[in-house]
Amino acid sequence: MRPDERTRLRLSRLGAAADADIDLAETAFALGRRFRPRAAIEPYRRHLERVARDVDAYAGETEDGARIHIRAEALGQVVAGRYGYRGADDRQDGPVDRANLLSVIDHRRGSAVGLGIIYLEVCRLLGWACGAVDFPVRMLVRLENEGRREILDPFDRGRRVHALELRTMLVAERGRDAERRWWHAATLGNREILVRLESGIKDAYLREGKLEDAREVIETMVLFAPATAALWRESGLISAKLGDVRAAVAALEESLRLGAGDAGNQRTSILLQELRGRLG
Repeated sequence: MRPDERTRLRLSRLGAAADADIDLAETAFALGRRFRPRAAIEPYRRHLERVARDVDAYAGETEDGARIHIRAEALGQVVAGRYGYRGADDRQDGPVDRANLLSVIDHRRGSAVGLGIIYLEVCRLLGWACGAVDFPVRMLVRLENEGRREILDPFDRGRRVHALELRTMLVAERGRDAERRWWHAATLGNREILVRLESGIKDAYLREGKLEDAREVIETMVLFAPATAALWRESGLISAKLGDVRAAVAALEESLRLGAGDAGNQRTSILLQELRGRLG
């Protein structure tokens, strides 16, 4: 579903904003509202504020050396234990509900990215240093304090995951080459988190053969991530499959402009020449 004009304008402004200036939860609310246009956002904001207060009360005052461990425990015990947030699979919810932050809060379950935003927002409200970990298996959340770190898995009830376990999971899933690459590029920015959130919906539509719906999701992502060459390329490929040659040409041209030097550019250029030929 396409966002309304007000939401489109807001997302377009984020496209030109610095990553640090993007409000992750508020943008996720705006994205979710396009599927539920009558939803009031204020109750969801208050809910996250209440969760943050409860997490803060659980953590209490601790010595610096133990604070990171208590914070990690507080997040898991309150967000997952008290409020019941957990991972959802295909049998429980559709792709939109798993990625729509409004539905995630309503149902207390969602995708790894949707749940991760809950954890990140609670940490932000409390002023705790945190970040999203670009783990290939699924997105994780990293807490930091006094030079120490804890990794949490929001999809698995906020469970603390140790480095050795991460390596084992990664090698089993993707092989040793993936392990070497991951340790050098492990942080997701706000814009990347939102792209990954929406990609869950887009990928589900593609699996179901709903090309037009998938293209609409990509068009929404392009509003707040206009410099992402891969999105323009995918939009162009889908448009070509739909027979929308003019849109395909425009999108593929933009992907080449943004992705100079990308490995797939030669194939994109060949397809682009063919499509231009159809336009005459």
